[in-house]
Amino acid sequence: MKKDSLFGLDQVSPHDECEELLISVSENAELLVLRSILEGEKIPYRIRERGSGSAVRLIAGYTVNVAASDVFVPKAALERAKEILEAYRNAPPADEQDGTDDIDSLSPEDEP
Repeated sequence: MKKDSLFGLDQVSPHDECEELLISVSENAELLVLRSILEGEKIPYRIRERGSGSAVRLIAGYTVNVAASDVFVPKAALERAKEILEAYRNAPPADEQDGTDDIDSLSPEDEP
């Protein structure tokens, strides 16, 4: 990333000493999925916008993400969080896991 001394978008956002950077995310959809995974695994997290990113989101709307969102977790949970994210990233798509997720494969008696 290019040096950005005006808005501070090139630096990891400020954080507590007891936290470590897990990942930087630039897409809102990815951020929502990541939040869901961490919440499902009961891993506490904090999201910080880089530089003026949060102000731009307020002005331009939530779907605009001009800078990365830094996701921090407690130092004690960092390795576990990394392992969980790696497992999710390497998992096969749901429709390839066992073939039962296809709605067309349901018979009429299987419908609710």
